[in-house]
Formats: sequence, C-alpha cells, structure tokens
Amino acid sequence: MIEQLVTAARRARDCAYAPYSRYAVGAALESLEGEVFTGCNVENASYSLTICAERVALGSAVAAGVQAFARLVVVTESVPPAAPCGSCRQMLAEFGMDLEVIAVSGNGERRWRLEELLPDGFSSSDLSP
Repeated sequence: MIEQLVTAARRARDCAYAPYSRYAVGAALESLEGEVFTGCNVENASYSLTICAERVALGSAVAAGVQAFARLVVVTESVPPAAPCGSCRQMLAEFGMDLEVIAVSGNGERRWRLEELLPDGFSSSDLSP
C-alpha cells in the first residue's frame, strides 16, 4: 500500500501551484479503512495564505466524513526528504498522534510517528481552565 500512496502523492505533486517558491509538494493521506485522499500545495501572492499539501489532503478527507488515519506520505524533491511543517503537524495531531508519516524524495525516504514530530502538541485538553 505504501507504494500506492507514494504514486498518489507524486501525482498530486504534479498539480501543485507553486509559482513563487517553485517547491512542489504532494501528499497522500490514508484512512484507517484504506481510503486515500490527496493534496498539493497551493501558493498565493499573499504568502501567508498559501496552503500545504498535507492540509489540502486532510481537508479533503474531513469533507468526505473521514477523521481517522493510518499514514501520510509526503513527496518533495528535498534532500533529505522533508517532514511536514509545524502547522501541518498540529492540524494532523487534531485527529490523532499515532499517524505514520513517510517523507519521500528522489533521495530516499524518512519515517516517523506524528508524536515524534510534534512532542507535546496543543490539544483540546489545553483548553480546559
């Protein structure tokens, strides 16, 4: 299944809109049931409005009614392969810290659990008085 996720993330990366950074990213998010949701980064001239591939994939999954995930594959050309940014880590953490995260590039791959990438992430328990 991981190779299918890598292929899906690469296809999504081909659709990235990255005229400013020229840093195309594709993501494939797998639900616990095996459904796959993809995303690519979408940049904006107002840089702060740019959205990452991981959050596009997450938004697609949630819009489809899915909120439980097994793994995420992120494809870039970075050396070494790049992990999701802090904002993406926090958004993914909303749905569980046990997510497997796999970063892939032409230079190989790296793997983590989300809890390794975001120790002590902000959660709903932090909202309690």
